[in-house]
Amino acid sequence: MTDSLPSLDAFDTDGFALIRGALHPARWADWSPPILRPGAVGGSRCLLDQPAVVDMALALREHPALRALIPDGHVAVQCTYFEKSSDRNWLVPIHQDLSIPVARRVDVPEQRGWRGWSEKEGTTFVQAPVEVLEQLVAVRWHLDPCGDHDGPLRVVPGSHRSGVQSPQQAVETRERLGEAVCTADVGDALVLRPLALHASSKSTGTSRRRVLHVVFGPARLPDGLSWAVAVDG
Repeated sequence: MTDSLPSLDAFDTDGFALIRGALHPARWADWSPPILRPGAVGGSRCLLDQPAVVDMALALREHPALRALIPDGHVAVQCTYFEKSSDRNWLVPIHQDLSIPVARRVDVPEQRGWRGWSEKEGTTFVQAPVEVLEQLVAVRWHLDPCGDHDGPLRVVPGSHRSGVQSPQQAVETRERLGEAVCTADVGDALVLRPLALHASSKSTGTSRRRVLHVVFGPARLPDGLSWAVAVDG
């Protein structure tokens, strides 16, 4: 990882970039993260109904370094809150983010690439075609420091350029390309192509690692689908 501002070419090559000090959480001191159930893993995935979260997402999009990596016209379409600690801990195997939140299920021929329909937290999700996934940009904004012992994200550089990969292909790609450990400080933003292979280990420390994961995508979806929520200011 480097402290210098990434170029769009570098981001497109690697599939991820770290923006130091993108926003400081103190700016939203009145906002409280979701209260998760005792023993719950992961977090809450549908937070764009909260005005403070909308403000954060739009502020991230307008940050000069992030604006260079997020295409013009992209809107915020999802925000997930992750909280990892010694009490709420989990392992994430190597994977790609393939599902997106949509307003409703639409009968589309499977050869169009829409599959794996599901419902999570009252929202419809579907695995999108590659040509849609390739347009998405995720921003993981860190509310806490995330060091080597806090279960940081590990990303396989360049893996987003190979389309959707099977679990076996993902393992082989990681063995071939290696992985980068994405530690971060408070307020840092890790910008990620959702097709980039990534994983994280369990936390082995005693700190809390909280992240807001905001996904930006094109304002319109093909094949008669639409986003569950689309925020553009």
